[in-house]
Parts: sequence; structure tokens; C-alpha cells
Amino acid sequence: MDAMIDILLVEDDPGDVLMTEEAFADYKVANRLSVVSDGESAMAFLRQEGEYAEAPTPDLILLDLHLPRMDGREVLAEIKNDSRLRRIPVVILTTSEAEEDILRSYNLHANAYVTKPVDFERFITVVRKIDDFFVSVVRLPER
Repeated sequence: MDAMIDILLVEDDPGDVLMTEEAFADYKVANRLSVVSDGESAMAFLRQEGEYAEAPTPDLILLDLHLPRMDGREVLAEIKNDSRLRRIPVVILTTSEAEEDILRSYNLHANAYVTKPVDFERFITVVRKIDDFFVSVVRLPER
């Protein structure tokens, strides 16, 4: 029996949000997926500020690098520099295949770097594999 986990998706592309929601909806209804579309909202959500005062603390963060108002690298750096947030696994889920982005993400302590497939079916498969790994394989810290 898999445990339910809270996932925060930080993604500004409505198409990618829709595909991710669909991947979770078709596959595992138990997980709760919250979505924010920019870096500043992501930090407000994680710090439970303003409209996000009641937001759940996520067990996993799926983070795009290319975001408005505060890019994914800045968000990652802030998460990993915050003693309350740094234990939350962060998976970079982005279109960038640039070696410099991959290195920089791992240097900022990303837990994984995944390049988004353009093809819908492959995208769904990738999201499901991330979910499987973090829900069924990895032991996450207690909240």
C-alpha cells in the first residue's frame, strides 16, 4: 500500500501543468498535487504566507527552471538554504538539456534532474516514474 504524498508542481506552462495533472489523475488519485506558476508564489506556498497560509508542506517538489518573477535556480537555492525546507526532495523537471543547467542544479542540491519529453505519452511515463520512485521506492522524511 503506497502512502499519499503532497506534491508541489512549480510550472508556468499551462500545457505542462495539464499533462502533469493528467498523469497523476490517470495513475494515482491518492497523491495531492498543488500547482503554482512562478517562483515567488512557490516560496510563499512553501513558507505558508498570505493566500498559502493553509498550504500543505509538500513531500516532493517538481520544479521548472524557467519561471517568471523568480527563476527555478533561485527557488532551488532558497529551498536548500532554508533549514525548514531543505529536506524536501526537489526534482528539476525542465525542457533544458544544457549541461550548465544540469551542473548548476546539482550544485544547488537538486535531488534529480529530469528533461521533459515533448511527446505526451513519454511525458506521462516520465511523471509516473518520478511518482513511483518517490512514493514506492524512496523513504521520505517524516513531516
